[in-house]
Amino acid sequence: MSSATQTTAAILLITVSTIAFGGLSLLMQLVRRIPGYLDNPVRRALWTAGHAHAGVLVLFALVALLYLDRADYGDGLLTLVRVLLVAPPILMPLGFFLSVVRPSDTRPNKLIWLVGVGGLSLTAGTLLLGFGLL
Repeated sequence: MSSATQTTAAILLITVSTIAFGGLSLLMQLVRRIPGYLDNPVRRALWTAGHAHAGVLVLFALVALLYLDRADYGDGLLTLVRVLLVAPPILMPLGFFLSVVRPSDTRPNKLIWLVGVGGLSLTAGTLLLGFGLL
């Protein structure tokens, strides 16, 4: 594994603690029956989706990084794929969380577009990695 890929994997592993903290925060919202979460189905659904996407996409990125250095690409394209794989676990949860920041929000605001950008990044990164491995 190249040093750049190893550093990226290390950073992703460190972010797992933030995902765990987020899960604890969501649990506390439920246990303490905090207004604006339990009584707001849109906010609850989007925050749950944000937390779930963060965890799954970090794991996916870590697995994909194991294959990255085997792709037949130069350093520049490897860096691009690395960025495209790391962006979704950041962008998609941010879009879910920040689109309903206020407890009274019953519709996502414009920051929900971050979810789509993360999805495009995920698609591009996985396609590039897949083609590079052929």
